Amino acid sequence: MSFRTLDLNLLKVFEALMTEGSVTRAASALTMTQPAVSNALARLRDALGDPLFVRTASGIRPTQRAVALWQPIGDALEHVRHALDEDAFDPRRTEAEFSLSMSDYVSSLVMPRLIKRFGEIAPSARIHTLPNTILEIGDRLEDNRVDCVLSVYVNEAQQPPAAIRSRSLWTVEYACMMRRDHPLARKRLNARSFLSAKHVDVSLAGKTLPTYDQFLASRGLSRNLVTTVNHYNAAYEIVRQSDLIAVLPRDLSAQSRHAPHLHAVPVPLPAPPRIVSLFWHQRNDTVPAQRWLRETLVEMFARME
Repeated sequence: MSFRTLDLNLLKVFEALMTEGSVTRAASALTMTQPAVSNALARLRDALGDPLFVRTASGIRPTQRAVALWQPIGDALEHVRHALDEDAFDPRRTEAEFSLSMSDYVSSLVMPRLIKRFGEIAPSARIHTLPNTILEIGDRLEDNRVDCVLSVYVNEAQQPPAAIRSRSLWTVEYACMMRRDHPLARKRLNARSFLSAKHVDVSLAGKTLPTYDQFLASRGLSRNLVTTVNHYNAAYEIVRQSDLIAVLPRDLSAQSRHAPHLHAVPVPLPAPPRIVSLFWHQRNDTVPAQRWLRETLVEMFARME
């Protein structure tokens, strides 16, 4: 390939394909026909000597070569775009639709404030939320099913895939929750009573062994876990109506309708801190609307010291 002979218009097609994850959506974004985009992709493949994108059930997936090219090409196009149009994205006028994946715990904390902020500065924008299963964070971003994920990472001892970017937001403060008239609420909770009590926990990873139990197992301990659910609000309701106790986020319980009925005490065996982070795919690093969304989320919810 020679730079002198490369049609630079093809780079705009490459950017749209990376951003949209679909030939059809790329054609719509570029106001081109689908065959024209397909033809441009064929020319790109020939010029670069790589397939660049492979078809999947949900659209197209970039090859490793495409991922490697995306940041320098995306940055270059963004510099050109800003040089030519300083108003590339105006939140006051945008009608963009954003999709966020998060648990009901994160959604309860984030969405009321985010909707209010959007009403003030981006009144015509729309936000859609999807459930978060943790294990699918990378796949959802890679397949362009969501713009961002707000979550803890499934294995905090390892880094997400190289193409997935992240920014820490806040550390979750956990407490041992029980109903106010629970027998254990009348005395100091020690480790033995804590482990032998009946527990409920939330598992978003599609596993029956929550992260807290993995922590206990690493110390040669186990608790009496009798049930798992996939929603935090369900866990609070179970605690409110039964003798089960649970290790749950304190900040959600404090503002929920269950608060008057719940008693919170320190966890006798506290696990290492868990951090809620903002995740996105690197192909969206330079997309103005996506960058604005991330900056807004960080400004509003980053509470790391």
